[in-house]
Amino acid sequence: MNTRKPMSEEAKARIAEGVRKSFEAKRLAAGITPINVPSGTVNGPVELLGIVPELVKMNELVFDPSLFVPMKIGNEVDALFSTLGGLTKSTNFILIGDPGVGKSTVTLDIISGLQGNGNKCLFISAEMDRTDLYLYVQRYPKFGEIDILFLPEYDEHNPKLVLEAILENGYDVVLIDSFIEVQDSIKEFNKIAGNSAEKWLVDLMKSHNMGRNKTGAYTSFLCIQQVNKDGSFVGTNKLKHNTHGMMEIRFTGDDRYMQFIKNRKGEVLKKLYYDLSTPKDVSYSYEDPSASDEDDEDW
Repeated sequence: MNTRKPMSEEAKARIAEGVRKSFEAKRLAAGITPINVPSGTVNGPVELLGIVPELVKMNELVFDPSLFVPMKIGNEVDALFSTLGGLTKSTNFILIGDPGVGKSTVTLDIISGLQGNGNKCLFISAEMDRTDLYLYVQRYPKFGEIDILFLPEYDEHNPKLVLEAILENGYDVVLIDSFIEVQDSIKEFNKIAGNSAEKWLVDLMKSHNMGRNKTGAYTSFLCIQQVNKDGSFVGTNKLKHNTHGMMEIRFTGDDRYMQFIKNRKGEVLKKLYYDLSTPKDVSYSYEDPSASDEDDEDW
């Protein structure tokens, strides 16, 4: 038999007030206007929850118009990212591919194009050091104009604080190479679980998506992510669902191509072929170069 005494109304009120204050503090920390919930009384589930769930009518929302002005790369990749023709602000993309397919080269080429068109870009390198990047710049001089944070140089410091300090400057686009390496740095230094480190990094990205930095920049993130042996995505469903798109960068046979397998802003499964053999620039084409070779042979 359960002999436990029922909880008094006073105890319920104390618990509800503690929950309410906790949620209010989290809401304030996230930069969201607190919702006033009467304290001291228990009025059912809403009071115990600590917040009033907000119902939204899209017709009543007002956004900064700049959010819908695409940032131009200046080549065929613009049409791949969105139907608007360019990378939209406040968006996050995951880019996956096997080692050696050219993920770093292609993504550095993308942010170089964005920066050349007046956008403020940052490259966070968690895998390459200064000598590695120096060789890239010899081949692609425009990469040398990008701000770079070499995160491994701060192994003795808290990577969370380093990232917060750098991102506070406010960037239009941030390239992370790779997400899992940054996540592991946070996990190891702070001695927390991998999922907790991932959540912290995703929350940081979402905060800057909303312009919570000293310049009010609605930052977009391009995150290179490692893959499993079968070529599948490494990461949780939370990471996958908190991104606006996932791009594959593949090398099959003689063809290198990129395509979105998820894209809330543009088309999916549309292949854009790229060529790394040309100096100074990566070249792109929506036409399959292998098919062109076959046509030439038939002719």
